[in-house]
Amino acid sequence: MRWIPDWILYLLALGVVLWVLFSGPDHDAPPPPPEAIRAEGAMLPPASILDDRIIVQVNSPKDGVGTAFAINQSGQWLTARHVVDGCTSVALLVGQNAYSPAREVTISEVSDLALLETNIDTYPVKLDTGTDLRIGAPGFHIGYPQGRPGEVASRLMARSKLISRGERVGTEGVLAWAETGRTRGLYGSLAGLSGAPVFDRDGIVRGIVVAESPRRGRIYTAAPETISAFVDATGVVLSGEASQDFSPESYGTQADYARRNLQVVKIACDVAGR
Repeated sequence: MRWIPDWILYLLALGVVLWVLFSGPDHDAPPPPPEAIRAEGAMLPPASILDDRIIVQVNSPKDGVGTAFAINQSGQWLTARHVVDGCTSVALLVGQNAYSPAREVTISEVSDLALLETNIDTYPVKLDTGTDLRIGAPGFHIGYPQGRPGEVASRLMARSKLISRGERVGTEGVLAWAETGRTRGLYGSLAGLSGAPVFDRDGIVRGIVVAESPRRGRIYTAAPETISAFVDATGVVLSGEASQDFSPESYGTQADYARRNLQVVKIACDVAGR
């Protein structure tokens, strides 16, 4: 038997260890989207009793952060209800360490949506809840995940039903998006992205983030008809222009533009005294 130098054996052993460490799944990255939605296809079908069901636990209100976006030049913003429900005060980040209070908060009784009214001059985005969406359509979720600027790219999967338990009980239709990318260095939960807009490739808002499933790599947004019903019920007049086009290569730059121009802001909830 030929003699084998010790250093070769050590290199082989090291190679085996590295292979074991790095050949497994990346637990920080979401699973890839199904092959069927990697390109745009059929129109999104109407809600069905066969839609996937997602259960979320709604806990007692506590201090926290979320995201909101401007919908007109009257200082009105949309966000998710669970971000502001039960807060004694809500404030919007309008500059470095500068917060402006919301003077009025209106929450939906049937969905996870809320309207904020402020005295802030805004440059609103364009919100479209009437144009059909296609399975596989790209989406770009812009906001403050984990309380800091961040964004996620996705593709539309299907309709789902969001079932709330705990402090609030109810069922509402949502859209499910599969993650395809996110801000470098952003891992794990997207807490803080709730209330954020999802832009389409034309820079038009098509939904509002209301829930996530990090393990499955899914983001859930309020269904267009749900947003439309809430807007109609509050009597809000929408105004705004489409942002510049979004793409997998440019959405980080476009997200920075939206935050810098106060189209998308961080909001803080204070429940002191509860």
